[in-house]
Amino acid sequence: MPQAPTRTPVGIVGAGPAGLMLSHLLALAGIDSVVVDHRTRAEIEGTSRAGILEADNVRLLTDSGVSDRVRRDGSPHDGIALRFGGESHRVDFRALVGESVWLYPQTDVFTDLADARARDGGDVRFGVSDTQVVDLTTELPGILFTDADGVAREIRCDILVGADGSRGVCRSTVPEAARTHFFREYPYAWFGVLVEAPPSAPELVYTHSERGFALISQRTESVQRMYFQCDPDEDPAAWPDDRIWAELQARVRGADGFTLKEGPVTDRSVLRFRSFVCEPMRYGNMLLAGDAAHTVPPTGAKGLNLALADVRLLAEALERALVKGDRTALDDYGPRALRRVWRAQHFSYWMTTMLHRAPGTTDFDVRRQLGELAAVVDSTAGSTYLAEAYTGWSENRPGRGRGVQDERWTRGIGPLAPPG
Repeated sequence: MPQAPTRTPVGIVGAGPAGLMLSHLLALAGIDSVVVDHRTRAEIEGTSRAGILEADNVRLLTDSGVSDRVRRDGSPHDGIALRFGGESHRVDFRALVGESVWLYPQTDVFTDLADARARDGGDVRFGVSDTQVVDLTTELPGILFTDADGVAREIRCDILVGADGSRGVCRSTVPEAARTHFFREYPYAWFGVLVEAPPSAPELVYTHSERGFALISQRTESVQRMYFQCDPDEDPAAWPDDRIWAELQARVRGADGFTLKEGPVTDRSVLRFRSFVCEPMRYGNMLLAGDAAHTVPPTGAKGLNLALADVRLLAEALERALVKGDRTALDDYGPRALRRVWRAQHFSYWMTTMLHRAPGTTDFDVRRQLGELAAVVDSTAGSTYLAEAYTGWSENRPGRGRGVQDERWTRGIGPLAPPG
């Protein structure tokens, strides 16, 4: 027989970090939710994802009671190295802006959140199929799906949240006339590898070289994550270990003698990326969060951090709307979130284009990039901008007063414009 619909204040499509964090924050406010995802928990945990967490998001995980494992198992980084001209130049976040970031894989963030939702009795349904979102402009939007046992289910909610990523069903359900897409394709990708080796550097090394970009990252004391710029159509299978190491070593080589510590390559893949924003982030009684609404190049480490920033704002808006009866909060959410999104888009684009070699790059282009990198590391103002953006635009940071332009975004008046 048909199953009776499940009734809940908030229905969430997507049980990644954004969806689970939102469900957790809502529970703290006394608001029930149901979360569904087509992936199983094991599938999500089996996907290797890098992760740099801004200080505010470390505090969000710990202070909200998710877990303190990020502080026990994560690694605080007080800076990064910009490497160009064969030399490394450290940008000291702690000295410049008084903050650090934490190296903590996104997979571990997911595990912490999934454990917390299970611990607290949250309703999270993994492994569903045939998901649809319906009646988005009515007072009771719905989620239709088949559960992991093959039973057709229906959820009816006051507010539906699409946190199902860039390829999910929620955003695509919005009529094209009701959404505007802003995007930029990049003519390069990242060749990413996991290697069994000790760390080659204590912090991330962002490298500009004549052969293209490379990023030297860390994972654990025995497993490291590294990337180098490649063609989007590159075949990972065509790269044996010795070829990978030769390319990476060539890109970081310099007069200072810096070399990478080598070991077996255990995973290799090509990561395509683009800049993308969907506006508005609301359609009827559905709101979008995380990759469902925007994606950024990985260069600035903003993807996961933007998703968590979204749901922090969204949890506040939903509490105002559902507990305090202030439905204008739903209108405020998108403009507030987009202000940070576009700042992150600019920062990610800037880092990407400053460090990568695009097809057709001329000698002038290369010299201009080197001049830009020198301007960043030789200037306290330039280094401070990078440090502030990389560690996140924290509301807790001294001097973060809100100006006229911030108010325009918060009230949803429109994009930034010169005052007067």
